[in-house]
Amino acid sequence: MKKILLFAVLAMSATTLHAQFEGIWEGYDGEWGHVSRQLIALAEATPADKFTWRPAPGVRSISEVYMHIALANFYLLSVTGPPMPPDIKSEDMEKTVTAKADVIAFLKRSLDAVKTARAQLKPGDLQRHVKIMNKDATVDGMYLRIIVHDNEHMGQEIAYARMNGIVPPWSQSSAETKRFSD
Repeated sequence: MKKILLFAVLAMSATTLHAQFEGIWEGYDGEWGHVSRQLIALAEATPADKFTWRPAPGVRSISEVYMHIALANFYLLSVTGPPMPPDIKSEDMEKTVTAKADVIAFLKRSLDAVKTARAQLKPGDLQRHVKIMNKDATVDGMYLRIIVHDNEHMGQEIAYARMNGIVPPWSQSSAETKRFSD
């Protein structure tokens, strides 16, 4: 009986670890999948009434950070070629789209747009030169900026969540794996 119990505990830990680290160390696509899953999981775990919470006046709210991520994903991606979605009219959407369902829908769309566009690149496309803010860059550099930007704001959203007593879903695993979570 002890062996069965030990096996069950180890199997659960291995499953938790796999889910928690899925995509890490697997190149851009794996890392993109990882940050995308975490952003969505954290947004979904955040109660709707917390989406307007902000740590101080003049600082982005929870929903504004998610919308900032989504809008930046679409903008940075547009520099590489795909056009901005026609329903994105202005940067003010960061402040005007605040309902949890709407924010998550925009976030998911932006994450999927980046994933889809990158999957369609042909060999050599990553080295193509583009212009952003009067600076030369490569498509590869733009995709790197997108993933770094998303991870940067993931850290911000984790801090916001913790300040509101929300535990990121991937951190709710065993104490042994917590040191690697966030």
